[in-house]
Amino acid sequence: MQHLNYQPERCEALFHEKAAKALERLKPLAPPNPELHASIASGYRLRAEFRVWHDGDDLHYVMFPPGEPRSPHIIEAFLIAGPRITEAMSPLREVLRGSIELRRKLFQVEFLSTMSGELLITLIYHRPLDDTWHAAAEILADSLACKIIGRSRKQKRVLDTDWVEEVIEVESQAFRYRQPEQCFTQPNGVINQKMIRWLLRQCAAMDTDLLELYCGIGNFTLPLSQRFRNVLATELSKPATAAARWNAETNQTHNIEFARLSAEEMSAAMAGERSFRRLADLKQPLQDYQFNTLLVDPPRAGLDAATLELSSAFKRVLYISCNPETLNDNLATLSSTHSIESLAFFDQFPYTHHLESGVALIKKTA
Repeated sequence: MQHLNYQPERCEALFHEKAAKALERLKPLAPPNPELHASIASGYRLRAEFRVWHDGDDLHYVMFPPGEPRSPHIIEAFLIAGPRITEAMSPLREVLRGSIELRRKLFQVEFLSTMSGELLITLIYHRPLDDTWHAAAEILADSLACKIIGRSRKQKRVLDTDWVEEVIEVESQAFRYRQPEQCFTQPNGVINQKMIRWLLRQCAAMDTDLLELYCGIGNFTLPLSQRFRNVLATELSKPATAAARWNAETNQTHNIEFARLSAEEMSAAMAGERSFRRLADLKQPLQDYQFNTLLVDPPRAGLDAATLELSSAFKRVLYISCNPETLNDNLATLSSTHSIESLAFFDQFPYTHHLESGVALIKKTA
């Protein structure tokens, strides 16, 4: 917590400061006044991971400040974490202290929780895990009312399942999501809901189709599918694609197709440069889609040149960004073809310099 600049009384003010800096960078592109979506000041983070520091028969959760790998900070309380995580941290530590089998060569602890109350704890070891460990882990899972996974090199032991189920309510509708422990999920549940609602406001009901790149487990895909005739969503991760398909089926959203492709591959397919077997099973040929809107949520590196070229052809582009610097670069490129219609900043990671942005772009008329 020491390196997070944790000041709950200044949470909103700190957000406004970094939003102002991001807006200043965008000024040459003449953006509209942004919407500002603040986070709650504590209890917002649904994921957390800690290294384990052994001190004889005792152990501690620790974190390392950036650039200081030999300077562990003991974490007694992690107030930014969601309630299921904070409630479990101390009891888990007490059980680990009292169990040689669970404590021995334990290297890291990872927590994955949901707003709907589920918790999955992954214990990572520098040793093989046997049936004795499994029996002790079952008792631990029962005592904490959570799911447990044990990991070591080339080994994964799962008690119950390796995913949690989240329920997100948007516009009076509840969406169920399976969130596997190794897949990316939005870490701030309150902000995630705000991002979904903002995206929905950018999309009136359209008799056209949506192309989504970097769809993950379908976090945005499912709610947005209500605004379009058809949705084609792509994601490179195999576990995330499988979860997205399960999520769509569970929520009975039948107008979504998923393809396991990278953004670069999809850009090549759209340009007619390459064909992919993973597109052969679509309900309709790629060329029969009537895409009007493109949704992208790239990693911190932003969009590559080919995807920027693809974006320039769309009437509307919805861009969710986790890096203001690469966003600024990408928008500068797209400014030759598009104007910024709507802008929003989201405090996904309070007390840090990180800022999530949402940009709605509209194609310029000749």
